[in-house]
Amino acid sequence: MEPFLKELFSGQSYNEKNFFLIAGPCVVESENLVMEVAGKVSGICKSLGIPYIFKASYRKANRTSASSFTGIGDDNALALVKKTGQQFGLPTTSDIHAHDEAAPAAGYIDILQIPAFLCRQTDLLVAAAETGKVVNVKKGQFLSGPAMKFTVEKIRKAGNDKIILTERGTTFGYQDLVVDYRNIPWMQAHGVPVVMDCTHSLQQPNQTSGITGGNPQLIGTIAKAAIAAGAEGLFIETHPDPASAKSDGANMLQLDLLEPLLKQLLKIKEAV
Repeated sequence: MEPFLKELFSGQSYNEKNFFLIAGPCVVESENLVMEVAGKVSGICKSLGIPYIFKASYRKANRTSASSFTGIGDDNALALVKKTGQQFGLPTTSDIHAHDEAAPAAGYIDILQIPAFLCRQTDLLVAAAETGKVVNVKKGQFLSGPAMKFTVEKIRKAGNDKIILTERGTTFGYQDLVVDYRNIPWMQAHGVPVVMDCTHSLQQPNQTSGITGGNPQLIGTIAKAAIAAGAEGLFIETHPDPASAKSDGANMLQLDLLEPLLKQLLKIKEAV
């Protein structure tokens, strides 16, 4: 495990041989939701020896429809993410969308997540790097793993070597994504840990309804293959009732299904 990851997880007891988990609801909907999810997931991870990062977007800037929910307000949502991390002793992450969001967000969270559509946005990458926080960049749906070396170079040239890359599928036609597992070792070759986003890789974009679809029944398949391929971490958005979620309900994992899946994944990790 990279030294910066060990520093993130310094307050947790875990098995260093295990993968780490980034998990939480897609977006901050309420204090009750983030506390419920973080409490449940942190308890599961503690019992299984899995290091855990809590994730929730403080604002959803990339929505298909103008009527889609975008958040409860930046300051309120960021404060709740921070409060949740403090309550359960967890590192936290949320995504930023513009260079002027980097410094304010860094006052609340431990990892700045760069959305896939923005992975080539130089000013955003440099601003995130200059905060000194860990920067997790999702690979664009339009890029190969090897092409992500330029993203890594931008962050390193800005003076930050605390970098994670996340695979989240590649555009396949207009309304689907496909996961190329070669991207895991290809991105690891850039000298950074690689995470598999098991939920966004199952999105079905460009639906005429204005709401992105998904295939959540395949989350386990994506996760198992990623662990077998050597991914250091998994990203799984989860919600107690995905059908009522205000964002990405079509591809989130139902919360009560997380523990049995993680137990299966630990067996695969042990085997490989």
